[in-house]
Order: sequence, then structure tokens, then C-alpha cells
Amino acid sequence: MNALLQLLARSGLLKKDLGYHLLRAAMIVIFAWFGYDKWFESEITALAPLIAQGPLISWTIPVLGIHGTAILLGSAEWTFGTLLLLGFWNKKLGVLGALGSIVTFVSTLTILPFVPNGWDAGAGGFPAMAMNAAFLLKDLVLLVVSIYLLRADVIRALDLPRED
Repeated sequence: MNALLQLLARSGLLKKDLGYHLLRAAMIVIFAWFGYDKWFESEITALAPLIAQGPLISWTIPVLGIHGTAILLGSAEWTFGTLLLLGFWNKKLGVLGALGSIVTFVSTLTILPFVPNGWDAGAGGFPAMAMNAAFLLKDLVLLVVSIYLLRADVIRALDLPRED
């Protein structure tokens, strides 16, 4: 086990800020890809039943329609992803991207209790999730990553000592 630990230590895995950079890059890819998907009618039509149940975003479909909701969500995701990308060089822009990311994932997580047929009746209902509810649970990790990036960028933007 010690040999394995020494090998891992020499691998670059312990490089300072590696986790921070990997998490930022992963969030950029997620926002780029999810934002891209929103431009296709099939994606937004599939998400419409979930969006309609969201306490924070259900207003988008009646006000903007399916197409307008797709444009809003896709544009927001690309904007937040771009701000996170720019955060590699400008921490203040990274803060804005992380804040947008937090709003995004808080909005999607508030849908979870209201997902139509979201609780597996065959397994006794709540807390047994059906796949359409479980799909949203990943956003809990993405919210935590967003909070981590926000904290890290505020520390960097204010040039405070890091506690990582």
C-alpha cells in the first residue's frame, strides 16, 4: 500500500490546485454540453414536464413558451460556462459564473420533490426514486462544486490566504 501511495504522490495527483482546475473544467464542459442540448426541440420537450413542476422556473413555459424557455436556458448555461472559463484568468468573472451556476442548480433541485411519477411506487414510493427524479439528483453534486468554485474564486479575487 505504501508503494502505491508513493506512486500516486509522484504522479502529479497532489499538484496544488489540481482539483480546483479539474472541477472548473468539468463544469465548463457540462454547461457547454447542456446548453447545446437546449437548442434542440426534442431536449426541451423532454424537459418540459420537469420544468413545469419547478417552483423557481415553472413560469418560463407560460411566459416564454417552449422555444423561448429553450433559448433562455441554453443561453444562461452558455453564459455561466463562459464565465467559468474566463474564471481561469479573471477570478471576478469566475465568481459570476459560480453564482450563476449556483442559481441554476438550486433551481433544478427544487424540482425534485415535484417530479411527476418521480417516486418508484413498486418500491414503496418516497424515498425510492424513479429514474426521472434520480436524473435531477446529480445536480446536488454540481451545486456543491459550484459553491466550492465560488468560495475559491472569492478567496483568489480578494487575494486572501488559501486554506485548501
